[in-house]
Amino acid sequence: MTYSSMSMSQSTFARNQRFASRNQNAVDFRRTSGRLGPISNTIILIILACLLGLLYLTQVTKTDAFGYSIDKLQTQQSQLKKENEDLVLASAQMQSLDRVQSSPQATAMAQTAPSGTVRE
Repeated sequence: MTYSSMSMSQSTFARNQRFASRNQNAVDFRRTSGRLGPISNTIILIILACLLGLLYLTQVTKTDAFGYSIDKLQTQQSQLKKENEDLVLASAQMQSLDRVQSSPQATAMAQTAPSGTVRE
């Protein structure tokens, strides 16, 4: 078979395949390229960037919320420590008064009554 007859038979074959003959489907199923266009790629990248931004914002918001609750708890802890120190001091003062009154030196002292008031 020569080159000219080969090319002729191939072109005839291709021409016959374009048109459906009797009892054949007229629809040609060809695979289209699975690539996206530049506009679709840009839109997908913008959507992904927005989703990443929202994820970042939710994480930052949660961190700030936990930071506020930790700060509130630290403030409450410092107030409770101060109150505890005040109560320990008041307890020591009350115990010291009871100790002084019940000490042997305090019981050996004489009780005095007010004799009068000074007038100008």
